[in-house]
Amino acid sequence: MKASSLRDMTRDELLQKLSQLREALFNLKFQHVTGQLENTAQLPKTRKDIAQILTVLREMEQKPAA
Repeated sequence: MKASSLRDMTRDELLQKLSQLREALFNLKFQHVTGQLENTAQLPKTRKDIAQILTVLREMEQKPAA
């Protein structure tokens, strides 16, 4: 997921995407613990996507003040 595409999204869309990614991360962790996860590279990728969304949301909060 590119940060530029995230910046084009509205705040509500970002929050919805964040919720989806957090749910997906929970499911990936669950699969990893039970030994069912085939592609373990999905875990850090999902964490990175969550961090990018949180960063863009924080930038949106700071922008009106600047």
